[in-house]
Amino acid sequence: MLFSKTDIHDKLIREKEKDFQDVNILAEVQRVLEEDRFRESELLQKLKGKQDEIVNTFDLSIIDQDRIFTLSQIKKICINYRLRFLDSKYFKGKYPQSALSEIKYIENKHQIVLDGFKIIAPSKMFVLEKTDDPLLFAPMGNGYFYLIHKWGNDLHPLRKWLMWPYKSFENLIVGILFASFIATLLVPDGLFTKKQDFSQDIMVFFFMFKSIAAVVLFYGFALGKNFNTAIWNSKYDKTQ
Repeated sequence: MLFSKTDIHDKLIREKEKDFQDVNILAEVQRVLEEDRFRESELLQKLKGKQDEIVNTFDLSIIDQDRIFTLSQIKKICINYRLRFLDSKYFKGKYPQSALSEIKYIENKHQIVLDGFKIIAPSKMFVLEKTDDPLLFAPMGNGYFYLIHKWGNDLHPLRKWLMWPYKSFENLIVGILFASFIATLLVPDGLFTKKQDFSQDIMVFFFMFKSIAAVVLFYGFALGKNFNTAIWNSKYDKTQ
């Protein structure tokens, strides 16, 4: 195969390396969590309520810092590859024994009971049973997540580029313009007139642009599609 498949775990690690080139991530996580403990205790006394977000208290002295990722890193990867990051209760796939064993191993090692699991996976894995590279996370608090386990198949090597037009409205317009340009080049000269000039090429281009844009808009509205930036953490299945 010309291109190797895309490993989302590897992409997350590379994204983290960009953010923490000169930072000790374990020291940074420990600093943020320690600072926040004092703030949380004060807030809890004022609010006298439970936290909406579940926080798992890992033993930072034995934790594998290579498995720690921030919400911003996860969000960027999900948007680039059109993936979702949702609570595990929305996941429709099957959990392999290796994932359950890893959860029990981490719980025993850190002497905790993990909860609040989240998963990175393609949209269809939250409505159908598929096996495309799910990643299971547990929240650590303050926008940090600990990678518990990954399984399944890696993504198609061209998925990032195939999903690029869906990142935003601007990307979609650029994608339609590019497709219109390619379609115009494929139209044989002299198809409409014996001698085709530049002005006729422009007319063919606009015709292709309107045709492709109409198909894309109809497809998008009819199936309830949305952009990557809107669906990466959406639990609604109409935004696949």
